[in-house]
Amino acid sequence: MASKESHQKRAQRVRRQIRKVAGDRPRLSVHRSSKNIYAQIIDDTRGHTLASASTLEADLKGSLKTGADAAAAAAVGKLIAERAAKAGVTNVVFDRGAYIYHGRVKALAEAAREGGLSF
Repeated sequence: MASKESHQKRAQRVRRQIRKVAGDRPRLSVHRSSKNIYAQIIDDTRGHTLASASTLEADLKGSLKTGADAAAAAAVGKLIAERAAKAGVTNVVFDRGAYIYHGRVKALAEAAREGGLSF
Protein backbone atom coordinates (compact mmCIF):
# COMPACT_ATOMS: atom_id res chain seq x y z
CA MET A 1 0.00 0.00 0.00
CA ALA A 2 1.23 3.47 -0.87
CA SER A 3 2.21 5.79 1.93
CA LYS A 4 0.41 9.06 2.55
CA GLU A 5 3.47 11.00 1.37
CA SER A 6 3.71 9.20 -1.97
CA HIS A 7 -0.05 9.60 -2.46
CA GLN A 8 0.23 13.37 -1.96
CA LYS A 9 3.23 13.62 -4.30
CA ARG A 10 1.33 11.77 -7.04
CA ALA A 11 -1.69 14.06 -6.62
CA GLN A 12 0.50 17.18 -6.77
CA ARG A 13 2.21 15.88 -9.92
CA VAL A 14 -1.19 15.48 -11.61
CA ARG A 15 -2.37 18.93 -10.45
CA ARG A 16 0.84 20.56 -11.72
CA GLN A 17 0.08 19.21 -15.21
CA ILE A 18 -3.55 20.30 -14.93
CA ARG A 19 -2.53 23.89 -14.12
CA LYS A 20 -0.50 23.98 -17.33
CA VAL A 21 -3.42 23.03 -19.59
CA ALA A 22 -6.42 24.36 -17.64
CA GLY A 23 -6.40 27.96 -18.80
CA ASP A 24 -9.44 29.58 -17.18
CA ARG A 25 -11.44 26.37 -16.86
CA PRO A 26 -12.46 25.16 -13.39
CA ARG A 27 -11.35 21.70 -12.33
CA LEU A 28 -13.48 18.68 -11.53
CA SER A 29 -11.70 17.14 -8.57
CA VAL A 30 -12.44 13.56 -7.48
CA HIS A 31 -11.78 12.00 -4.08
CA ARG A 32 -12.36 8.30 -3.53
CA SER A 33 -12.46 6.61 -0.14
CA SER A 34 -13.12 2.98 0.67
CA LYS A 35 -16.81 3.66 1.37
CA ASN A 36 -17.74 6.80 -0.62
CA ILE A 37 -16.83 8.99 -3.58
CA TYR A 38 -16.82 12.78 -3.73
CA ALA A 39 -16.62 15.30 -6.60
CA GLN A 40 -16.12 19.06 -6.58
CA ILE A 41 -15.91 21.69 -9.28
CA ILE A 42 -13.34 24.22 -8.10
CA ASP A 43 -12.48 27.64 -9.53
CA ASP A 44 -8.78 27.86 -8.68
CA THR A 45 -8.44 31.49 -9.74
CA ARG A 46 -10.85 32.60 -7.01
CA GLY A 47 -10.41 29.62 -4.69
CA HIS A 48 -14.13 28.79 -4.60
CA THR A 49 -16.06 25.56 -4.91
CA LEU A 50 -18.74 26.05 -7.55
CA ALA A 51 -20.53 22.71 -7.15
CA SER A 52 -20.11 19.50 -5.19
CA ALA A 53 -21.69 16.07 -4.89
CA SER A 54 -21.03 12.89 -2.94
CA THR A 55 -22.56 9.56 -2.03
CA LEU A 56 -23.18 10.87 1.50
CA GLU A 57 -26.04 13.12 0.39
CA ALA A 58 -29.47 12.08 1.58
CA ASP A 59 -31.12 11.87 -1.86
CA LEU A 60 -28.38 9.58 -3.19
CA LYS A 61 -27.70 7.58 -0.04
CA GLY A 62 -31.20 6.13 0.08
CA SER A 63 -31.23 5.01 -3.54
CA LEU A 64 -27.79 3.35 -3.59
CA LYS A 65 -26.86 -0.09 -2.32
CA THR A 66 -23.41 1.15 -1.33
CA GLY A 67 -21.38 4.28 -1.87
CA ALA A 68 -18.33 2.32 -2.97
CA ASP A 69 -19.20 0.90 -6.40
CA ALA A 70 -19.26 2.08 -10.00
CA ALA A 71 -23.03 2.62 -9.94
CA ALA A 72 -22.68 5.04 -7.03
CA ALA A 73 -19.84 6.85 -8.81
CA ALA A 74 -21.97 7.18 -11.94
CA ALA A 75 -24.81 8.66 -9.88
CA VAL A 76 -22.42 11.22 -8.38
CA GLY A 77 -21.09 12.04 -11.86
CA LYS A 78 -24.59 12.68 -13.15
CA LEU A 79 -25.43 14.82 -10.12
CA ILE A 80 -22.26 16.93 -10.38
CA ALA A 81 -23.01 17.56 -14.08
CA GLU A 82 -26.52 18.78 -13.22
CA ARG A 83 -25.21 21.09 -10.48
CA ALA A 84 -22.47 22.40 -12.77
CA ALA A 85 -25.07 23.28 -15.40
CA LYS A 86 -27.03 25.22 -12.77
CA ALA A 87 -23.83 27.08 -11.85
CA GLY A 88 -23.20 27.89 -15.51
CA VAL A 89 -20.19 25.59 -15.97
CA THR A 90 -19.95 23.39 -19.05
CA ASN A 91 -16.22 23.08 -19.70
CA VAL A 92 -13.87 21.73 -17.00
CA VAL A 93 -10.53 20.02 -16.62
CA PHE A 94 -10.62 16.59 -14.93
CA ASP A 95 -8.48 16.16 -11.81
CA ARG A 96 -8.23 12.49 -10.90
CA GLY A 97 -5.84 13.25 -8.05
CA ALA A 98 -3.57 10.33 -7.22
CA TYR A 99 -6.09 7.76 -8.50
CA ILE A 100 -5.73 5.94 -11.80
CA TYR A 101 -8.42 6.52 -14.42
CA HIS A 102 -10.15 3.19 -13.85
CA GLY A 103 -13.17 1.76 -12.06
CA ARG A 104 -15.08 4.25 -9.94
CA VAL A 105 -13.09 7.28 -11.10
CA LYS A 106 -13.72 6.37 -14.74
CA ALA A 107 -17.44 5.72 -14.07
CA LEU A 108 -17.80 9.15 -12.46
CA ALA A 109 -16.02 10.86 -15.37
CA GLU A 110 -18.09 9.13 -18.04
CA ALA A 111 -21.36 9.92 -16.25
CA ALA A 112 -20.33 13.58 -15.92
CA ARG A 113 -19.62 13.67 -19.67
CA GLU A 114 -23.02 12.14 -20.42
CA GLY A 115 -24.58 14.74 -18.12
CA GLY A 116 -23.22 17.58 -20.23
CA LEU A 117 -19.76 18.41 -18.90
CA SER A 118 -16.98 18.51 -21.46
CA PHE A 119 -13.35 17.68 -20.64
